[in-house]
Amino acid sequence: MTPNSSDTPEIEVLHPLDWEDYELLDSGNGQKLERYGPYRFKRPAVQAIWKPALEEKAWQNVHAVFQPTGQESGGVWKFNQPLRENPWIMTYKPLTFQAYASRSRHMGVFPEQAVHWDWIQHILSTNKKPAHVLNLFGYTGLATLAAAHAGAHVTHVDASKKSVTQAHANQELSGLSDRPIRWIVDDATKFLRREIRRGNRYEGIILDPPKFGRGPKGEVWEFFDLFASLLRDCIDVLSDRPLFLVVTAYAIQASALSLYYTLDQALAHKGGTVSAGELAIREKSAGRLLSMAIYARWNE
Repeated sequence: MTPNSSDTPEIEVLHPLDWEDYELLDSGNGQKLERYGPYRFKRPAVQAIWKPALEEKAWQNVHAVFQPTGQESGGVWKFNQPLRENPWIMTYKPLTFQAYASRSRHMGVFPEQAVHWDWIQHILSTNKKPAHVLNLFGYTGLATLAAAHAGAHVTHVDASKKSVTQAHANQELSGLSDRPIRWIVDDATKFLRREIRRGNRYEGIILDPPKFGRGPKGEVWEFFDLFASLLRDCIDVLSDRPLFLVVTAYAIQASALSLYYTLDQALAHKGGTVSAGELAIREKSAGRLLSMAIYARWNE
């Protein structure tokens, strides 16, 4: 069959609109200037190859600067002003959670993913029956809490005990202690295969696999080597009437088309709709969109 324009998927750029506790103040020269709650930070942003819009004075007025080393995600924080609290409390709509300046440059929250949280909540809130949702590589649990707030039974899996502990604390902060959430420290691929054998099924799946990682027993994760098999296992644990599957990928050498065609092929037998694109944050200074990740989403 000869390709035509109707066969070309539309690549979307999604960015959150409703943050109050977070702002991308400016970006440029491979850096980004951000506000997390009451604190301002300067962190690397290699895609910001343009010039900053704000004057240098604004960039110097920060609480801390992350200085990377040669190691993957490695580096140190240089604190110009002391943080009154670390961690500190932030909110997004109904969610309350802890943010913190970690050794890996991360802050306990990826603000661009708020568009996924809103999308998941919309799907779940319009579904008449209680849904079971699986969140793999769940980090500090904000997608889990968004799903639980919308009425889902959620299974949250991450190989990091520290991240799962933090996610459980965020459940308490968000006032969702009574919601049915299973917190599991495990290797994602091994957990999935056990779920297949047990016959457990889910109406929704959230995937945020790293470029590279290690499980609790040293299991090695490489995105390009293992993602396709992970997705096949995810398809095997989808229920007969699934609602959604969403995958986000950071720092990999691939376009959103890679995720689009992978999901489109894997879920063709389910019908539904696949969309894909980039997650971005819009600057307060000049209105530019800084791309943070690629994603693909399927919904029935």
